[in-house]
Amino acid sequence: MRYAISMTITTTQKIIKIGTSKGVTIPAKDLRQLQADTGDELIITIERSPQPSSDTTALVALTQKLIARHKKALDNLSQR
Repeated sequence: MRYAISMTITTTQKIIKIGTSKGVTIPAKDLRQLQADTGDELIITIERSPQPSSDTTALVALTQKLIARHKKALDNLSQR
């Protein structure tokens, strides 16, 4: 007999295409933490993720440029 575990896990997932439908996946680590498996029923709450601010978008773009510019040095550092 399996006992219900009551806990809340918050995660951000992207909508993916599944055949002609769309859906989201539940990460394996979250399923393990819930002790949930195929056929179990879960209560799912869905909210739209807030859009990043223009400051965040600009920071991400700048970071990506810096990473691209210094890729070789960063790769070398990661190998140490």
